[in-house]
Amino acid sequence: MRIAIAGAGAVGRSIAQELLAAGHQVMLIERDRAQFDPHSVEQAEWVHADACELSSLEEAGMELCDVVIAATGDDKVNLVVALLAKTEFAVRRVVARVNDPRNEWLFTEAWGVDVAVSTPRMLAAMVEEAVSVGDLVRLLTLRQGQANLVEVTLPEDTPLSGRPVRALDLPRDAALVTILRGGRVIVPQPDDPLEAGDELLFVAAADVEQQIRNALGC
Repeated sequence: MRIAIAGAGAVGRSIAQELLAAGHQVMLIERDRAQFDPHSVEQAEWVHADACELSSLEEAGMELCDVVIAATGDDKVNLVVALLAKTEFAVRRVVARVNDPRNEWLFTEAWGVDVAVSTPRMLAAMVEEAVSVGDLVRLLTLRQGQANLVEVTLPEDTPLSGRPVRALDLPRDAALVTILRGGRVIVPQPDDPLEAGDELLFVAAADVEQQIRNALGC
């Protein structure tokens, strides 16, 4: 895929390196001369321009991109980039970084955002996940709140130990997608037994999270 990243700071460069390693074409757009450093990510295409200016995006060939990532440290800039990418260039997928959690409510389809990534909220979720056993932790919101990626670590005294996955009485709008066990990533099958210490990852609608807790005995 061809992917454009607005913002070539530490976050933008790190994303670019990961995507390049995965075989994608990456274009980094940066207006600040101090941040414009093509040698830091040599495989990427670098564009010295303001990603909030329509003419600059046209010259950069934004219409050829499959994905746009608004990764600057300014939420206002990220919203403008997202809106231009979606409305002016019909980019199929727009991902935007949220720097201030108070602004999350703005990062919706109305502003062209398909996926909003809140760095503070994700860090808080990672900390909570690291210290919480036996409780449901929301890791990531998907599709503007339509679903969440949630995790629970089964405690040592879980009544589910030894029971198969099919014994979980999950609600309709929830799916167990992965079991993390030690160093293994397990794609759950109906007859796979659950074990204490398993990390269970679910994709679920927000309004059924309590039902998941009930099914797990949380």
